[in-house]
Amino acid sequence: MTSYVAVHEFTEASAEPHVRGFLHTPAAANGHALVLTHGAGSNSQSRLLHAVADSFANAGFLVLRCDLPFRQKRPHGPPFPAASAQDRAGLARAVDGLRPQVSGQIFLGGHSYGGRQATMLCAEKADLVSGLLLLSYPLHPPRKPQDLRTAHFPNLKTPALFIHGSRDPFGSQAEMEAALQLIPARHHLNMVESAGHELIRGSAAGELPSQVTAAFQAFFLPS
Repeated sequence: MTSYVAVHEFTEASAEPHVRGFLHTPAAANGHALVLTHGAGSNSQSRLLHAVADSFANAGFLVLRCDLPFRQKRPHGPPFPAASAQDRAGLARAVDGLRPQVSGQIFLGGHSYGGRQATMLCAEKADLVSGLLLLSYPLHPPRKPQDLRTAHFPNLKTPALFIHGSRDPFGSQAEMEAALQLIPARHHLNMVESAGHELIRGSAAGELPSQVTAAFQAFFLPS
């Protein structure tokens, strides 16, 4: 049973890149907000983002799940590496778009590619948000463990919570633990047993969204 007030389409088109997505407004707001975005092969309507956004809204967070600029331009297909700076700019605009509605802290997160772009953005702008939620960080391409996506980790000063499946081909637990030692900011790795890169399977999200929300609150907002 969900308790958030409503989910509305959200658009901010006063400047480029535009922000487009869906805003989950909680019935009992805690003053904090989360911007959440998708992976390279998906969009803001993904089952994972829906489930996680609902769970956070139930816990009192204002949640914006948004489409990255590359997905706004093309409904299908992967992002172009040369245009990734535009995706990071879109995330920065999404965060700024929520500021007038938030009295507390703003957090930024994403699944796979979206989470990677969030970490790269915060490595450039350490004070942009209060923390990061990284769902299935794509540490390296499957079967290419030498191609690590960690060059920006030493510059990451934003606290970060990583949620990672134990069967994720984009990085094993041991690989993730070794890579996260490069991050100077406070961070934590939360493993999801038997989960792959998508974290949830089929049509049922199960207990994962509530577990992610609880882990996030314990890490960032301990009572």
